[in-house]
Amino acid sequence: MSRARVLFLCIGNSCRSQMAEGFARAYGSDVMEPLSAGLFPASVVAPLTKKVMLAKNIDLSQASPKSLSEIALDGVDIIVNMSGQKLAAGPSTTVEEWTVRDPIGEKESVYEDVAGDIERRVMSLILTLRKRESGFDAPRRRPG
Repeated sequence: MSRARVLFLCIGNSCRSQMAEGFARAYGSDVMEPLSAGLFPASVVAPLTKKVMLAKNIDLSQASPKSLSEIALDGVDIIVNMSGQKLAAGPSTTVEEWTVRDPIGEKESVYEDVAGDIERRVMSLILTLRKRESGFDAPRRRPG
């Protein structure tokens, strides 16, 4: 089975979606091809995003904000929407709504809390995809 293409989406692609993509690349590249974008991309990835992620051994120094319009949505299997905006997706795309605090303009401890929250959510998604890949969540047939 092929890896799921997962798009992590937030407002500026400067904090939350960059964190999620970083965790997904580090922990789940066996089951997903992560992407990230923003509805209204910032000019840079927030310095505190880079600092907090580097403390978790994830280097975002080469990351840059991307617009949703730069992503070919027809090939995306799952959109993880952290933007708080309603999102229309194609019939073959699953949309997961994650309510995650936007740390922009907050102090470093808020970025750390947000990173921890996103890390847990990404790990849960990875485990779900691994179960699906192994067939553990397939419906069981009753003998008949």
